[in-house]
Amino acid sequence: MGFVELFLIAVGLSMDAFAVSVCKGLCMKRLNVRQATVIALFFGGFQALMPLVGWALGTQFERYITPVDHWIAFVLLALIGGKMLWDAFHEADDEGLACAADGKLDLRELTMLAIATSIDALAVGITFAFLRVDIAVSVGLIGLTTFILSLVGVVVGHRFGARYEKPATVVGGIVLIIIGLKILMEHLGVIAF
Repeated sequence: MGFVELFLIAVGLSMDAFAVSVCKGLCMKRLNVRQATVIALFFGGFQALMPLVGWALGTQFERYITPVDHWIAFVLLALIGGKMLWDAFHEADDEGLACAADGKLDLRELTMLAIATSIDALAVGITFAFLRVDIAVSVGLIGLTTFILSLVGVVVGHRFGARYEKPATVVGGIVLIIIGLKILMEHLGVIAF
């Protein structure tokens, strides 16, 4: 597998993390570079870790992971997106909607989002076990690409969300649910991208 193919895989894998990072950027009243970096590190780190774990597991557990990876991603993204929608419509306007009122990151939610957006990378890692792929280069490229795109996503989300907080939170929740549905439908063979 060549560098271009590997880079395209990295970009493809990072798109879900980018979309979720946009949603996280919506919550920032002011762009917080430290928080944006933490978000990008979570997504980049998990996106790098999952293919490594998948590669290490190889074919031993392929038949157990592949049938349920899409369900795990769907459930996590649907729950988080649903919570964002619930908060947007049931919280008072001055309570910060689905965003933390104190401006702090919810590390548990961030971990769930990072896992949900990197489940596909686990399956990719399993396929790396069958191909002649330099796993260190692969994992590094996937992690770095996701880190950069996640950082950009937070900035994009912040710029959009500063003007349209409630509608943006609703859109963010819907986007998370749609991403979960997309992952589910692709794996069930209903749609193909």
